[in-house]
Amino acid sequence: MILSGLALGAVLGFALQRGRFCVTGAFRDIWLVRQSRWLTAFLVTIAVQSVGIFALDAAGVISLGAETFPWLAAILGGLIFGFAIVYAGGCATGTYYRAGEGLVGSWIALAGYALSAAIMKHGPGAPIVEGLRGVTAPVGTVHDLLGVSPWVLVAVLVVGVGAATWHHLRKDAARTKPVQLPAKRKGLARLLFERPWNAFATAVVIGIIGIVAFPLSYAAGRESGLGITTPSADIVAFLVTGDVELVDWGVMLVLGILVGSFIAAKASGEYRMRVPDAQTVLRSAGGGLLMGLGAAIAGGCTIGNAMVGSASFTLQGWVSFAAMLLGTGIAVRFVFGARSRATASAPAKTPVGV
Repeated sequence: MILSGLALGAVLGFALQRGRFCVTGAFRDIWLVRQSRWLTAFLVTIAVQSVGIFALDAAGVISLGAETFPWLAAILGGLIFGFAIVYAGGCATGTYYRAGEGLVGSWIALAGYALSAAIMKHGPGAPIVEGLRGVTAPVGTVHDLLGVSPWVLVAVLVVGVGAATWHHLRKDAARTKPVQLPAKRKGLARLLFERPWNAFATAVVIGIIGIVAFPLSYAAGRESGLGITTPSADIVAFLVTGDVELVDWGVMLVLGILVGSFIAAKASGEYRMRVPDAQTVLRSAGGGLLMGLGAAIAGGCTIGNAMVGSASFTLQGWVSFAAMLLGTGIAVRFVFGARSRATASAPAKTPVGV
């Protein structure tokens, strides 16, 4: 059954690549250009998944809930992770699918992410993570905290996200349409590989994948949904120890993302090996290491926490989501603010011929 993780991961990687679905870009746009289109698309994945997984929970297929809320780890880890993804050039899933496109910088960030996550989960950093995550509040979910049915929160989320999506779709419809080049493919091939995927359509697809992940993962003995950090750490631990029990459904899922994104990039003509400069290598490596550190402390990345955790209305999910968004804003101020100051202080160039 763990091979279903490989298959679903390939579908996820394919959708991420064709939709250019980048959570880092969604978070960064809020701070850099005050644009919420991609963040709204990300919220669509949460809303779609929330409806599906609470339906599965009601049907007894899966069991949702959180006993406690590790608030300190969620805040601290989320801030670190949000800060790191700007320097790494992508979050966990973004790094995986860009690695499948041939982006060497993403391979470097991915290696740093998996290594530091393994250190913090399986190595000398584990006691630190355990200590931070041991600082908890007794209530683990938003609906338990408020004393309401989770379906009330699902309804509020769906209505709110639906209104925001309608706003952006109306703005998209009002824009001047770009000139369409003659199609090189026909039918399904054109839809899959040639035409750019709509952000909101991609979000719905990813949300459905998130729903399907739960019963498939449960059937393989892993009682969880989509997750990137622990499987990435388990890959490193397996390579070091050779313990085959570490190779579970989640490991197959993340390997599938690489496979699916590679297939999508090759078929669409977007695969190209791109070697970064020295500065990008250092930023990718440092960002990847910090990303694994933050995700291990927070208990997940933008998928495991900000998407899956938020969809099930855990306090860890929503608080870490907010902390990641804030951490991204801090990094944007450091990175893009420094560039702006450097540009402003640079001496003006004398025009040629003057």
